[in-house]
Amino acid sequence: MTGLNHDPRAPRSVDLRRHPSRLAEWTRFGARGMPAGRGMTATFARTASGGSPRASIVLRRRRRTVGKTSHAGLLRMRRARPAVGLSLLLAAFLAAPAAAAAQSALERPPSLSGAWVGKSGVAHFHFIHRFTVVGDINKVLNSPSLLLAAGLPRRTLVGVIYASSSDVSPEVRPNEWELFARWQPVGAEPTSPLRLTVQGGYNTAVASVDGEVAVGGEAGRVALFGVARVLGDAYGRDRTRSALGAGARVRLGRWVAVGGDVAALVDRDPNERVAWSAGLLLGIPYSPHSFSLHATNIGSNTLQGASRGGPETRWGFEFTVPFTPSRYFGGQGDVAAASSPPAPVSAPSTAPGVSSPPASASADTVYAAIDGLEYSPARIEVAPGTTIVWTNRAPLAHTVTADDGKWGSPLIDPDGKWSYTFAEPGTYPFHCAPHPFMKGVVVVREGVVGARGR
Repeated sequence: MTGLNHDPRAPRSVDLRRHPSRLAEWTRFGARGMPAGRGMTATFARTASGGSPRASIVLRRRRRTVGKTSHAGLLRMRRARPAVGLSLLLAAFLAAPAAAAAQSALERPPSLSGAWVGKSGVAHFHFIHRFTVVGDINKVLNSPSLLLAAGLPRRTLVGVIYASSSDVSPEVRPNEWELFARWQPVGAEPTSPLRLTVQGGYNTAVASVDGEVAVGGEAGRVALFGVARVLGDAYGRDRTRSALGAGARVRLGRWVAVGGDVAALVDRDPNERVAWSAGLLLGIPYSPHSFSLHATNIGSNTLQGASRGGPETRWGFEFTVPFTPSRYFGGQGDVAAASSPPAPVSAPSTAPGVSSPPASASADTVYAAIDGLEYSPARIEVAPGTTIVWTNRAPLAHTVTADDGKWGSPLIDPDGKWSYTFAEPGTYPFHCAPHPFMKGVVVVREGVVGARGR
């Protein structure tokens, strides 16, 4: 089904992948109410009861109903109108979960990029809204801004930043656009202790070509960042200037952190202020989205806007929304082959009743991953006796569950690992219990040297 059924008398299924709010609830229900969720599928039905629409979620195993819960507490659906259906479809598209390489407000201070580039094929939308209380009249002015960007191959990100009511130009607060490209020569691996990016951009408000080198590193709960910038025509004054900045982020928990940053022009005039920001950084649990509440004295997150502070304290928030267009246009594309890391990785406990020896640092151990809402690789070919270790690099909890229900993992939390040894030749299709549309297969046959994946 590609949309909502607007006739309450005609029950139809709704694809939970297209409706993230229901998918999230299905995930929670599946995690609590089903043993490993083997072979489960979910349908969302609308039926008429006493002339009023009613909604329910039906969970099925091998064509047999195993659970049913009223959906009234999840979403009070009224008689749908076409505009409502279109709005829900648009919201589902924008809010669809994506890969874990998404830019998260939880990973950086409010006004620095965090030396980050997105995963190839993932698009990013960041919405920033800041408010200022003006003078004694307590008038509140708001200044929204946004970032649209796309991850490209070779660790590259291209995009545009738009800011309303910008103060980088000597004119009276025009709209500001910055077109930018960012490349990450260092830090491509998730385990890299240091990340480095080089960025170039063009600011339309002052017709300036600007650049930045950013570094970032993490040790335990603390991450530190630094930037060096060159502004070609700084603030429309026909003057090339440079700026330095630094920031930090401290994790308080899996979904909560605090962060702050400062930046200043190297040749700062007496009437120019240091730029600063500080905020509470939040990850939305088991989703790729993030949110921050912050205070700052800058008007925009462009290279020029973030290098000089203003006289006003602005209060605001940022919401990040990554999405993967290939899920809607042209499939999910190829994935990388399984590989062995340079150092052995120990395996965690397995599901109850499943025999899974610990992974060893031998040629009979291969490594795969779960990225966003896909297995990487989705197809693995190995020789009998090979142990496969899956690492969940997504912000969601996932499982590796056999389609026939004979083996499977418990919920694998973000950054968690699970392994299984395939002793006999055969074809072993599997899926994720909370997200049944995620599918993969392991092919075990004689004569395979190493591991093959695609």
